[in-house]
Amino acid sequence: QVQLVESGGGLVQPGGSLRLSCVASGRIFSIYAMGWYRQAPGKQRELVAAITSGGSTIYADSVKGRFTISRDSAKNTVYLQMNSLKPEDTAVYYCNAALTLVALREADFGSWGQGTQVTVSS
Repeated sequence: QVQLVESGGGLVQPGGSLRLSCVASGRIFSIYAMGWYRQAPGKQRELVAAITSGGSTIYADSVKGRFTISRDSAKNTVYLQMNSLKPEDTAVYYCNAALTLVALREADFGSWGQGTQVTVSS
């Protein structure tokens, strides 16, 4: 099982940027597809971006062109660069791992990390 720790959230003004990090334990990080999710108050958790072990990426329509997901297998870390942030991006952001993009979309995980809070406000 992969253990995940998210960090990098904070308070930022509209139009600003943040970079989130998710560090994974274990030697098999490189075989997993990784996903960033977010959950706003009163809303369901949604998949924001994902990256396969081969580097292919997908994005939610709401973040395309503004967010970029990347991974560094040497550091067992996946990043989410968030630019042009909007108030509607405010949420707790989580990462998780699965062997396939389909599994990431299904998000049927037994556990989640504590997440990192992103607040976009003036």
